[in-house]
Amino acid sequence: MGFDASMLYAYTLRQPNVAARVRHAFSVLGSPAGLGAEATVRAQPLQTVARGDNLVLEAPLRDWAEELSRR
Repeated sequence: MGFDASMLYAYTLRQPNVAARVRHAFSVLGSPAGLGAEATVRAQPLQTVARGDNLVLEAPLRDWAEELSRR
């Protein structure tokens, strides 16, 4: 539950105002039910960063990872 919303959120992280709107629009984000999806989705783009792709997302994804670890 929440995989698609989490993926959308991940790719909007470079635009904080858009990311905030996505998070607001999809209540599953931040919910106990959605945390697993958020953690899974956060890991996938980080794998592409490790291969040299999506480098502009590295810092926002790491920030998101820290936020998730605090929940």
